[in-house]
Amino acid sequence: MPACLDWKNAGFGIYIHWPFCQSKCPYCDFNSHVSKNVNNIDWKKAYLSELKRYHSETSDRQVDSIFFGGGTPSLMDPNIVSSIVDQIAKLWGVKNNVEISLEANPSSVEAQKFLDFRDAGVNRVSIGVQALNDTDLKKLGRLHSVDEALEAISIGRKVFNRTSFDLIYARQEQTIKDWKTELKLALSFEPDHLSLYQLTIEPNTAFGKLFKNGKLLGLPEEDVSSELYHITEEICSSNGLLPYEISNYSKPKHQSIHNKIYWNYGDYIGVGPGAHGRITNSDGRFATQNYSNPEKWLICAHENSGENLRTRISKADQAEEMVMMGLRLNSGISKNRYQTLSGKKFNEKNLTNLINDDLVLVDRGYIKATQNGKAVLNSLILNLLLN
Repeated sequence: MPACLDWKNAGFGIYIHWPFCQSKCPYCDFNSHVSKNVNNIDWKKAYLSELKRYHSETSDRQVDSIFFGGGTPSLMDPNIVSSIVDQIAKLWGVKNNVEISLEANPSSVEAQKFLDFRDAGVNRVSIGVQALNDTDLKKLGRLHSVDEALEAISIGRKVFNRTSFDLIYARQEQTIKDWKTELKLALSFEPDHLSLYQLTIEPNTAFGKLFKNGKLLGLPEEDVSSELYHITEEICSSNGLLPYEISNYSKPKHQSIHNKIYWNYGDYIGVGPGAHGRITNSDGRFATQNYSNPEKWLICAHENSGENLRTRISKADQAEEMVMMGLRLNSGISKNRYQTLSGKKFNEKNLTNLINDDLVLVDRGYIKATQNGKAVLNSLILNLLLN
Protein backbone atom coordinates (compact mmCIF):
# COMPACT_ATOMS: atom_id res chain seq x y z
CA MET A 1 0.00 0.00 0.00
CA PRO A 2 1.49 3.41 -0.97
CA ALA A 3 2.38 5.83 1.81
CA CYS A 4 -0.40 8.25 0.80
CA LEU A 5 -2.94 5.55 1.67
CA ASP A 6 -1.19 4.34 4.82
CA TRP A 7 -4.11 5.40 7.03
CA LYS A 8 -6.18 2.58 5.50
CA ASN A 9 -4.05 0.10 7.45
CA ALA A 10 -5.88 1.21 10.59
CA GLY A 11 -9.08 2.99 9.56
CA PHE A 12 -10.75 6.36 10.00
CA GLY A 13 -12.34 7.77 13.14
CA ILE A 14 -13.82 10.99 14.46
CA TYR A 15 -13.11 12.23 17.98
CA ILE A 16 -15.46 14.78 19.56
CA HIS A 17 -14.12 16.59 22.63
CA TRP A 18 -16.62 17.91 25.18
CA PRO A 19 -14.49 20.00 27.55
CA PHE A 20 -16.81 20.46 30.52
CA CYS A 21 -16.73 18.66 33.87
CA GLN A 22 -18.48 18.96 37.22
CA SER A 23 -15.07 19.30 38.90
CA LYS A 24 -11.38 19.02 38.03
CA CYS A 25 -9.71 15.82 39.25
CA PRO A 26 -6.24 16.35 40.78
CA TYR A 27 -4.51 13.81 38.49
CA CYS A 28 -6.14 14.93 35.23
CA ASP A 29 -4.16 16.79 32.57
CA PHE A 30 -6.84 16.53 29.88
CA ASN A 31 -8.37 19.71 28.53
CA SER A 32 -11.30 19.95 30.95
CA HIS A 33 -13.05 22.93 32.47
CA VAL A 34 -15.71 23.48 35.11
CA SER A 35 -18.60 25.57 33.77
CA LYS A 36 -22.21 25.89 34.89
CA ASN A 37 -23.38 27.86 31.86
CA VAL A 38 -23.16 26.13 28.48
CA ASN A 39 -25.12 27.40 25.48
CA ASN A 40 -26.09 24.10 23.88
CA ILE A 41 -27.34 25.74 20.68
CA ASP A 42 -24.04 27.54 20.07
CA TRP A 43 -21.99 24.42 20.83
CA LYS A 44 -24.07 22.23 18.55
CA LYS A 45 -23.70 24.69 15.67
CA ALA A 46 -19.94 24.86 16.20
CA TYR A 47 -19.49 21.07 16.12
CA LEU A 48 -21.64 20.71 13.01
CA SER A 49 -19.77 23.52 11.25
CA GLU A 50 -16.38 21.95 12.02
CA LEU A 51 -17.51 18.57 10.75
CA LYS A 52 -18.55 20.13 7.44
CA ARG A 53 -15.16 21.82 7.13
CA TYR A 54 -13.22 18.59 7.75
CA HIS A 55 -15.44 16.66 5.35
CA SER A 56 -14.30 18.89 2.50
CA GLU A 57 -10.84 17.29 2.65
CA THR A 58 -11.76 13.73 3.69
CA SER A 59 -14.90 13.00 1.69
CA ASP A 60 -13.58 9.81 0.08
CA ARG A 61 -14.05 7.52 3.08
CA GLN A 62 -16.48 6.03 5.57
CA VAL A 63 -16.27 6.30 9.35
CA ASP A 64 -15.22 3.31 11.46
CA SER A 65 -15.53 4.97 14.86
CA ILE A 66 -17.03 8.01 16.59
CA PHE A 67 -15.76 8.75 20.09
CA PHE A 68 -17.16 11.35 22.48
CA GLY A 69 -14.41 12.12 25.01
CA GLY A 70 -13.73 14.84 27.52
CA GLY A 71 -14.19 16.36 29.93
CA THR A 72 -17.42 14.56 30.75
CA PRO A 73 -19.50 13.81 27.63
CA SER A 74 -22.27 12.26 29.74
CA LEU A 75 -23.04 15.88 30.73
CA MET A 76 -23.92 16.64 27.09
CA ASP A 77 -27.44 17.23 25.91
CA PRO A 78 -28.34 14.00 24.05
CA ASN A 79 -29.78 16.17 21.26
CA ILE A 80 -26.27 17.47 20.52
CA VAL A 81 -24.93 13.91 20.38
CA SER A 82 -27.78 12.92 18.05
CA SER A 83 -27.14 15.89 15.75
CA ILE A 84 -23.42 15.12 15.57
CA VAL A 85 -23.98 11.43 14.80
CA ASP A 86 -26.57 12.29 12.14
CA GLN A 87 -24.24 14.87 10.58
CA ILE A 88 -21.36 12.39 10.38
CA ALA A 89 -23.59 9.72 8.83
CA LYS A 90 -24.92 12.22 6.31
CA LEU A 91 -21.50 13.60 5.33
CA TRP A 92 -19.25 10.54 5.28
CA GLY A 93 -21.46 7.55 5.86
CA VAL A 94 -20.60 5.02 8.55
CA LYS A 95 -19.53 1.38 8.38
CA ASN A 96 -22.14 -1.25 9.23
CA ASN A 97 -20.22 -2.13 12.38
CA VAL A 98 -19.46 1.48 13.35
CA GLU A 99 -18.51 1.94 17.00
CA ILE A 100 -20.03 5.03 18.65
CA SER A 101 -18.57 5.44 22.14
CA LEU A 102 -19.32 7.95 24.88
CA GLU A 103 -17.38 8.50 28.09
CA ALA A 104 -19.44 8.79 31.26
CA ASN A 105 -18.79 9.60 34.90
CA PRO A 106 -20.88 7.72 37.48
CA SER A 107 -21.94 11.00 39.10
CA SER A 108 -23.72 12.03 35.88
CA VAL A 109 -25.28 8.67 34.97
CA GLU A 110 -29.07 8.47 34.80
CA ALA A 111 -30.98 5.57 33.27
CA GLN A 112 -33.19 7.82 31.12
CA LYS A 113 -30.23 9.82 29.85
CA PHE A 114 -28.40 6.63 28.89
CA LEU A 115 -31.52 5.58 26.96
CA ASP A 116 -31.51 8.97 25.23
CA PHE A 117 -27.84 8.54 24.29
CA ARG A 118 -28.62 5.09 22.90
CA ASP A 119 -31.46 6.58 20.83
CA ALA A 120 -28.97 9.19 19.59
CA GLY A 121 -26.83 6.39 18.14
CA VAL A 122 -24.36 5.61 20.93
CA ASN A 123 -23.70 1.85 21.09
CA ARG A 124 -20.80 1.71 23.54
CA VAL A 125 -20.23 3.46 26.86
CA SER A 126 -16.96 3.86 28.79
CA ILE A 127 -17.46 4.63 32.48
CA GLY A 128 -14.78 6.42 34.50
CA VAL A 129 -14.96 4.41 37.73
CA GLN A 130 -11.21 4.81 38.60
CA ALA A 131 -11.37 3.07 42.00
CA LEU A 132 -13.58 0.60 43.85
CA ASN A 133 -13.12 1.90 47.37
CA ASP A 134 -14.51 5.15 48.70
CA THR A 135 -11.32 6.31 50.43
CA ASP A 136 -9.30 6.27 47.21
CA LEU A 137 -12.15 7.80 45.22
CA LYS A 138 -11.97 10.82 47.53
CA LYS A 139 -8.17 11.00 47.16
CA LEU A 140 -8.62 10.99 43.38
CA GLY A 141 -11.12 13.84 43.62
CA ARG A 142 -14.01 11.78 42.26
CA LEU A 143 -17.55 12.90 43.06
CA HIS A 144 -19.11 9.43 43.08
CA SER A 145 -19.13 6.61 45.61
CA VAL A 146 -18.47 2.93 44.97
CA ASP A 147 -22.21 2.21 45.13
CA GLU A 148 -22.87 4.88 42.50
CA ALA A 149 -20.13 3.45 40.31
CA LEU A 150 -21.60 -0.05 40.52
CA GLU A 151 -25.05 1.32 39.73
CA ALA A 152 -23.65 3.13 36.68
CA ILE A 153 -22.04 -0.09 35.44
CA SER A 154 -25.33 -1.94 35.93
CA ILE A 155 -27.29 0.69 34.00
CA GLY A 156 -24.68 0.74 31.24
CA ARG A 157 -24.85 -3.03 30.79
CA LYS A 158 -28.66 -2.94 30.57
CA VAL A 159 -28.80 -0.10 28.04
CA PHE A 160 -25.81 -0.64 25.73
CA ASN A 161 -24.54 -3.64 23.84
CA ARG A 162 -21.00 -2.85 24.95
CA THR A 163 -19.84 -1.38 28.26
CA SER A 164 -16.31 -0.67 29.42
CA PHE A 165 -15.02 0.96 32.56
CA ASP A 166 -11.74 2.48 33.71
CA LEU A 167 -9.69 1.87 36.83
CA ILE A 168 -6.50 3.56 38.00
CA TYR A 169 -3.95 1.50 39.92
CA ALA A 170 -0.51 2.04 41.47
CA ARG A 171 -2.27 4.58 43.65
CA GLN A 172 -1.12 6.06 46.95
CA GLU A 173 -0.70 3.43 49.69
CA GLN A 174 -2.13 0.73 47.42
CA THR A 175 -0.66 -2.70 48.11
CA ILE A 176 -0.47 -5.60 45.71
CA LYS A 177 -3.07 -7.41 47.84
CA ASP A 178 -5.38 -4.36 47.67
CA TRP A 179 -5.17 -4.23 43.88
CA LYS A 180 -5.76 -7.96 43.48
CA THR A 181 -8.92 -7.68 45.57
CA GLU A 182 -10.16 -4.63 43.66
CA LEU A 183 -9.40 -6.09 40.23
CA LYS A 184 -11.15 -9.36 41.07
CA LEU A 185 -14.20 -7.36 42.20
CA ALA A 186 -14.18 -5.51 38.86
CA LEU A 187 -13.94 -8.79 36.96
CA SER A 188 -16.86 -10.25 38.94
CA PHE A 189 -19.14 -8.01 36.87
CA GLU A 190 -17.98 -9.89 33.76
CA PRO A 191 -17.03 -6.81 31.71
CA ASP A 192 -16.22 -7.30 28.03
CA HIS A 193 -13.64 -4.49 28.17
CA LEU A 194 -11.52 -2.80 30.84
CA SER A 195 -9.11 0.14 30.62
CA LEU A 196 -6.59 -0.15 33.46
CA TYR A 197 -4.11 2.69 33.87
CA GLN A 198 -1.24 3.17 36.27
CA LEU A 199 -1.44 6.51 38.05
CA THR A 200 0.78 8.96 36.18
CA ILE A 201 1.84 12.20 37.83
CA GLU A 202 1.60 14.96 35.24
CA PRO A 203 3.34 18.29 35.93
CA ASN A 204 0.42 20.66 35.27
CA THR A 205 -1.97 19.03 37.71
CA ALA A 206 -2.73 19.35 41.42
CA PHE A 207 -0.99 16.01 42.00
CA GLY A 208 1.98 17.25 39.97
CA LYS A 209 2.39 20.29 42.20
CA LEU A 210 2.14 18.17 45.35
CA PHE A 211 4.70 15.72 43.97
CA LYS A 212 7.11 18.52 43.08
CA ASN A 213 6.89 19.81 46.66
CA GLY A 214 7.38 16.33 48.16
CA LYS A 215 3.84 16.20 49.51
CA LEU A 216 2.34 13.40 47.40
CA LEU A 217 3.16 10.49 49.67
CA GLY A 218 2.71 6.73 49.41
CA LEU A 219 3.35 6.23 45.71
CA PRO A 220 4.72 2.76 44.83
CA GLU A 221 8.35 2.16 43.95
CA GLU A 222 9.17 1.30 40.34
CA ASP A 223 9.59 -2.44 41.04
CA VAL A 224 6.17 -2.56 42.73
CA SER A 225 4.57 -0.71 39.81
CA SER A 226 6.12 -3.25 37.43
CA GLU A 227 4.81 -6.16 39.50
CA LEU A 228 1.35 -4.56 39.60
CA TYR A 229 1.37 -4.40 35.80
CA HIS A 230 2.28 -8.07 35.41
CA ILE A 231 -0.31 -9.11 38.01
CA THR A 232 -2.95 -7.08 36.15
CA GLU A 233 -2.23 -8.85 32.88
CA GLU A 234 -2.14 -12.26 34.55
CA ILE A 235 -5.45 -11.87 36.42
CA CYS A 236 -7.28 -10.32 33.44
CA SER A 237 -6.04 -13.01 31.05
CA SER A 238 -7.10 -15.80 33.40
CA ASN A 239 -10.58 -14.26 33.41
CA GLY A 240 -10.89 -14.08 29.62
CA LEU A 241 -9.90 -10.42 29.16
CA LEU A 242 -6.82 -10.46 26.97
CA PRO A 243 -4.48 -7.48 26.66
CA TYR A 244 -4.51 -5.93 23.20
CA GLU A 245 -2.78 -2.69 24.25
CA ILE A 246 -0.68 -1.90 27.32
CA SER A 247 -3.64 -0.44 29.25
CA ASN A 248 -6.60 -2.13 27.55
CA TYR A 249 -8.07 -5.61 28.03
CA SER A 250 -11.02 -7.21 26.32
CA LYS A 251 -12.89 -10.36 25.48
CA PRO A 252 -12.45 -11.57 21.89
CA LYS A 253 -14.25 -9.28 19.38
CA HIS A 254 -14.72 -6.54 22.00
CA GLN A 255 -11.56 -4.53 21.37
CA SER A 256 -12.27 -0.81 21.04
CA ILE A 257 -12.21 0.26 17.39
CA HIS A 258 -11.40 3.81 18.49
CA ASN A 259 -8.37 2.62 20.45
CA LYS A 260 -7.13 0.48 17.59
CA ILE A 261 -7.40 3.30 15.04
CA TYR A 262 -5.38 5.53 17.35
CA TRP A 263 -2.67 3.04 18.33
CA ASN A 264 -2.45 1.51 14.84
CA TYR A 265 -1.80 5.01 13.49
CA GLY A 266 -4.89 5.49 11.42
CA ASP A 267 -6.50 8.79 10.44
CA TYR A 268 -8.79 10.55 12.88
CA ILE A 269 -10.40 13.96 12.94
CA GLY A 270 -10.32 15.80 16.25
CA VAL A 271 -13.17 18.27 16.83
CA GLY A 272 -13.57 20.41 19.94
CA PRO A 273 -11.39 22.44 22.32
CA GLY A 274 -7.88 21.00 22.54
CA ALA A 275 -8.67 18.05 20.28
CA HIS A 276 -5.87 16.85 18.01
CA GLY A 277 -5.99 14.71 14.89
CA ARG A 278 -4.08 13.02 12.10
CA ILE A 279 -5.40 13.67 8.60
CA THR A 280 -4.19 12.50 5.20
CA ASN A 281 -5.22 14.51 2.16
CA SER A 282 -3.85 15.17 -1.32
CA ASP A 283 -1.07 17.34 0.13
CA GLY A 284 0.25 14.77 2.62
CA ARG A 285 -0.35 13.77 6.23
CA PHE A 286 -0.91 16.42 8.87
CA ALA A 287 -1.09 16.75 12.64
CA THR A 288 -3.95 19.04 13.66
CA GLN A 289 -4.55 20.86 16.94
CA ASN A 290 -7.56 22.89 18.10
CA TYR A 291 -7.65 25.93 20.34
CA SER A 292 -7.73 24.62 23.91
CA ASN A 293 -9.70 27.45 25.51
CA PRO A 294 -13.41 26.57 25.12
CA GLU A 295 -14.58 30.15 24.56
CA LYS A 296 -11.82 30.81 22.03
CA TRP A 297 -12.56 27.58 20.18
CA LEU A 298 -16.29 28.31 20.10
CA ILE A 299 -15.79 31.80 18.61
CA CYS A 300 -13.26 30.61 16.02
CA ALA A 301 -15.34 27.57 15.03
CA HIS A 302 -18.26 29.88 14.28
CA GLU A 303 -16.12 32.40 12.41
CA ASN A 304 -13.91 30.11 10.35
CA SER A 305 -12.08 27.23 12.05
CA GLY A 306 -11.48 25.94 15.56
CA GLU A 307 -8.15 24.56 14.39
CA ASN A 308 -5.16 26.67 15.41
CA LEU A 309 -2.24 24.53 14.28
CA ARG A 310 -1.60 22.20 11.35
CA THR A 311 1.80 20.62 10.77
CA ARG A 312 2.87 18.46 7.86
CA ILE A 313 4.39 15.18 9.08
CA SER A 314 7.37 13.93 7.09
CA LYS A 315 7.35 10.29 6.06
CA ALA A 316 10.26 9.60 8.40
CA ASP A 317 8.31 11.11 11.31
CA GLN A 318 5.21 9.17 10.30
CA ALA A 319 7.23 5.97 10.50
CA GLU A 320 8.54 6.89 13.96
CA GLU A 321 5.07 7.77 15.22
CA MET A 322 3.75 4.48 13.88
CA VAL A 323 6.45 2.59 15.82
CA MET A 324 5.87 4.55 19.02
CA MET A 325 2.12 3.91 18.89
CA GLY A 326 2.06 0.41 17.45
CA LEU A 327 4.48 -1.25 19.87
CA ARG A 328 1.92 -0.64 22.63
CA LEU A 329 -0.33 -3.13 20.83
CA ASN A 330 0.01 -6.88 21.21
CA SER A 331 -0.35 -7.16 17.44
CA GLY A 332 2.86 -5.12 17.01
CA ILE A 333 4.06 -3.23 13.96
CA SER A 334 4.56 -4.31 10.35
CA LYS A 335 8.15 -4.26 9.08
CA ASN A 336 6.85 -3.69 5.55
CA ARG A 337 4.67 -0.77 6.64
CA TYR A 338 7.64 0.85 8.36
CA GLN A 339 9.75 0.45 5.24
CA THR A 340 7.02 1.92 3.02
CA LEU A 341 6.68 4.98 5.24
CA SER A 342 10.35 5.61 6.03
CA GLY A 343 11.95 4.37 2.83
CA LYS A 344 14.37 2.21 4.83
CA LYS A 345 14.50 -1.01 6.81
CA PHE A 346 15.05 -1.42 10.53
CA ASN A 347 18.69 -1.81 11.53
CA GLU A 348 19.00 -5.59 11.59
CA LYS A 349 21.82 -5.57 14.14
CA ASN A 350 19.74 -3.52 16.59
CA LEU A 351 16.71 -5.73 15.96
CA THR A 352 18.74 -8.91 16.54
CA ASN A 353 20.10 -7.53 19.82
CA LEU A 354 16.57 -6.71 21.00
CA ILE A 355 15.44 -10.22 20.09
CA ASN A 356 18.39 -11.79 21.91
CA ASP A 357 17.63 -9.65 24.99
CA ASP A 358 14.02 -10.96 24.94
CA LEU A 359 12.60 -7.47 24.43
CA VAL A 360 10.94 -8.10 21.07
CA LEU A 361 9.98 -11.00 18.85
CA VAL A 362 9.26 -11.11 15.13
CA ASP A 363 6.16 -13.00 14.05
CA ARG A 364 5.20 -13.22 10.35
CA GLY A 365 6.66 -9.83 9.54
CA TYR A 366 5.42 -8.07 12.69
CA ILE A 367 7.66 -6.84 15.50
CA LYS A 368 6.05 -7.30 18.91
CA ALA A 369 7.18 -6.22 22.36
CA THR A 370 7.60 -9.11 24.80
CA GLN A 371 6.57 -8.90 28.45
CA ASN A 372 10.09 -7.71 29.29
CA GLY A 373 9.98 -5.24 26.42
CA LYS A 374 6.70 -3.68 27.55
CA ALA A 375 8.31 -2.90 30.90
CA VAL A 376 10.99 -0.76 29.18
CA LEU A 377 9.02 0.31 26.14
CA ASN A 378 10.45 3.82 25.78
CA SER A 379 14.08 2.66 25.68
CA LEU A 380 13.09 -0.28 23.44
CA ILE A 381 11.61 2.15 20.89
CA LEU A 382 14.71 4.33 20.96
CA ASN A 383 16.96 1.34 20.31
CA LEU A 384 14.76 0.00 17.54
CA LEU A 385 14.81 3.34 15.72
CA LEU A 386 18.60 3.77 15.89
CA ASN A 387 20.24 3.61 12.47
